[in-house]
This record gives sequence, C-alpha cells and structure tokens, in this order.
Amino acid sequence: MVTRVVVLADDGVMPFEMSLAGRVFGTATDRDGNALYDVDACTTDGAPVTASGGFDVVPRHGPDTLRHADLVVVAPSAEHATLTPDGPPPPLAAALGAVPAHARIASLCLASYVLAAAGHLDGRTATTHWAAADHFARTFPRVTVDPGALYVDEGRYLTAAGASSGIDLMLHLIRTEHGSAVANDVARRCVVPSWRDGGQLQYIAQPVPEFHGDDLAPTLEWARDHLGDPLTIDALARHARVSRRTFTRRFREATGTSPIAWLLDQRTEYARLLLETTDHPVDDVAHRAGFGTGSALRKQLRRTHGVSPTAHRRAFRAHPA
Repeated sequence: MVTRVVVLADDGVMPFEMSLAGRVFGTATDRDGNALYDVDACTTDGAPVTASGGFDVVPRHGPDTLRHADLVVVAPSAEHATLTPDGPPPPLAAALGAVPAHARIASLCLASYVLAAAGHLDGRTATTHWAAADHFARTFPRVTVDPGALYVDEGRYLTAAGASSGIDLMLHLIRTEHGSAVANDVARRCVVPSWRDGGQLQYIAQPVPEFHGDDLAPTLEWARDHLGDPLTIDALARHARVSRRTFTRRFREATGTSPIAWLLDQRTEYARLLLETTDHPVDDVAHRAGFGTGSALRKQLRRTHGVSPTAHRRAFRAHPA
C-alpha cells in the first residue's frame, strides 16, 4: 500500500526543508522497486508562495489534496515564529482542518509553531529549532518543550528540530512502517546517517576543534569499526596520538560527551541494527557489538529503551516485501 504524503507550504517557506519529503520518502521502494510513498505539495489556497530564497514556489495542488493524505508535512517559514495560542491564520487553520483523522501531521523546524498554535500540541511533548526553543516554550506554556531532541514522535503529531533532523524523522517513519532494511537503503541513497535517535541532542554551539593537526573523525571511525573489541580510553588516545588526559578533554569539547558514554551509545545502536537486520542470536549480537554477554545487552536495552533484545527485534524487524 502506497502512503500518500502531502507537503504543506506557507508564504516564506524554507525551500530546502520543503524539498526533504520528496527526496527522502520519494526514494523509498520495496524489493521490486515499487514506490512506497507518493509525495505531493500544496499551499493553503493553491496559489504560488514566495520562498525564503527569493523565488516563488508554484504548487501542483491546493488544500483539497490534504483530504487524501496519510501524512502531512508542514514545511517551515520564518513567519511561523510569530504565531500564538490565538491560532494560525484562517487559511492555514482551514488547511489543517482538511486533514483526515487517520493522517499523521509532522512539522519541520519552526513549523512546530503551526501545530502549537492550532492546539494540537497541548499536553504533549514537542521540539523545535534550538534557537527558538525558549521563545516557543514561553509562547505555548501548555506544550512540554524538549529543546535538545532531534525529533519527537507523539503518535499522530510529530515535530522535528530542523532540516537535518527532519531527515531523521522521515527515516524514523520509514523504519517504523517498512523496517530497517528499507530505511537503511534510503539513507544510503540520500548519503545520510541511517539512524540518529530522536532523543539525541541537537548540535548546539559545539564546533569540533582541531585535534593537534589531526581530526577526531579517523579515531571515531576506527572505533566504530572495532566496537566488538575491548576498547579503552587509552586505546582511543593512542590511535589519536595524544595523551589520555588530552584526548578526554578534547573529545568532550568536540562531542559534548565522554568517550565511554559515546562508546556505549555506538555499541547500543550497532546492536539494535544487528537485531533488526540479521538472524544472529542475542549472545552473538552482544559479542559483535562489544557488550560481551547477552545479559549485558539485555540490561542496556531495558535501561535505555525499556525493551528486551527479542522485543526490539520483533518490533523493528524489516518487513517482508
């Protein structure tokens, strides 16, 4: 069954964010190459809108196409940050009102203001671009704001913090609906990471510093390739050719976390990927991901995600074509 996705664009729309749904969802196919999503775009009245890049966007459709949507993606505009609990402008409110009850609605970046202004986020958790998070929280006190999350899935309503996290949210939806194999294929085709958990912090004012003529990336890549090995901070520091103390300090400056915490996250995500895409027994997955024992992996997954390895595999196993 093909999912009908409609992108809703308002005046001042940010063109890159508007294009993401077509690029990401439009890349998803089954094993026979059949499209899994049909993506269209519309405006509140069917007329062209001016994009923030200084050009006009001419949509194929007006708001009537929203009545047939399974997923609506509200593209952001800088003007959205002026919205209040009084509600969105009548044309925008009418467009949202045309969305069928079964459809999910996702906002990208500042478009979270649209959902909040319409009252859809009251009593829910949401995110928005980090630079607007404080203002958003003050403007919509009935919404619980998670200023660090990349995206938040609240069932029918989903919010993404920005452009790249919009991609993460779309991959999350593909993964949930069609399994990891399809989502990973889309990620490869789009040349983006296949998985960044929604709770992962936005990268706020965390520039990666120079690493004495070297860069963290080679060491991080090396570590990812050796997650099954008994990696230590000393081993990472040796690979980076600096002292343990210097490595630890610069690693935290560059990533915002400690080497041990980062390694644990990487091992957890790799274990999840193996559970979703292979038939390896849990003990084997644990060994390959660096947990050593299945018991350690079970403890970690229950602590971080509240599920057992078997339950995670059952929930996210790639769907058959």
